[in-house]
Amino acid sequence: MAVKVLHCADFHMDSPFDALPEDKAAERRREQRRLLWQIANIANEKKADVVLMSGDLFDSNISYYETQEALLSALGSISAEIFISPGNHDYFCPKSPYSFLKFPKNVHIFKSPIITSYELPQIGCRVYGAGFNAPRCMSLLTDFSAMKDDMVNLMTIHGELSGNMYNHISEEDISSSNLDYLALGHTHTFSGIKTAGKTRYAYPGCPEGRGFDEMGEKGIIFGEVSKGWADMEFIPLSGRQYRIFEMDLTGETDATLAVMQKFSGDEYKNDIVRIVFNGIFSGRLDFKTLGDILSEKFFHVTFKDRTRLGKDIWDSLNDDTLTGLFLKRMRILYDSAENDEAREKVNAAVRYGLAALENREEWRP
Repeated sequence: MAVKVLHCADFHMDSPFDALPEDKAAERRREQRRLLWQIANIANEKKADVVLMSGDLFDSNISYYETQEALLSALGSISAEIFISPGNHDYFCPKSPYSFLKFPKNVHIFKSPIITSYELPQIGCRVYGAGFNAPRCMSLLTDFSAMKDDMVNLMTIHGELSGNMYNHISEEDISSSNLDYLALGHTHTFSGIKTAGKTRYAYPGCPEGRGFDEMGEKGIIFGEVSKGWADMEFIPLSGRQYRIFEMDLTGETDATLAVMQKFSGDEYKNDIVRIVFNGIFSGRLDFKTLGDILSEKFFHVTFKDRTRLGKDIWDSLNDDTLTGLFLKRMRILYDSAENDEAREKVNAAVRYGLAALENREEWRP
């Protein structure tokens, strides 16, 4: 008998979205709540038997009432049995939502770092799992082996295939587990459907990206699992994506015009975008004006200036002049800067300083 399984993880509900303005951060949290209903609808439309939620459903043990209400309503609308394995962000403890919310009867939470199981004889399935009860967790799958009978063996668990802080899991552990499908959480990128021994396993990644370190398609996994076999596929979900665009301004005289020409369409209007300017450019980059112009093109946009000037700003460093003295002092700050962002700030200060010394509105080579 094949069991229909929906596998998701790493929602990080109620993330602060610190890099966004307050109103847009709040909108992103509302979108996270709506995502719960989107997944509930998929589970019901595809007639899932089991939903496996592999940890970090919450970003922390602090959650908004609106999130709790949406979670309980969405999960309660799903006809499948739901199994949650808390992770390192939403570990089970007396203060966690898992301990005080009244979940629907179809929701089962693994509250201990000891692997236990639920049997679903009506569909010939057994679901194993364990949950974090602290931010870190020892290896849980070592020496584990599921029962050897005719039932399909599933497991949901939060852990990492590298490192040893967050329930380290090795391919040897997976291979000897006698599981038919291992639903993992912790890694925020879809891993692909992998095999160790006779066990299929995967990370679905997060269903929505939350930063520029979580770019690309995000979603969930759905498929059928039977004894010794699994046919699972990735389903993309994210309504917004994080994108980084590189723009070479070499040969351009007007950055604003160049940007308007490049982003004349609205294909990225739902996305959070960073534009990185490169190349040799002596003109002015007015990020406020650019932001205003592009406000309708993206959900949110930020910029980074990595352009180089045609004439190097340090050319007069060794001159026996006031300009040379100014540049010597600024060069000390530049050379001692800890990162690219700090160096960019020094470069900007040098440009303003040179403009003032030459009685210009803005410095040009």
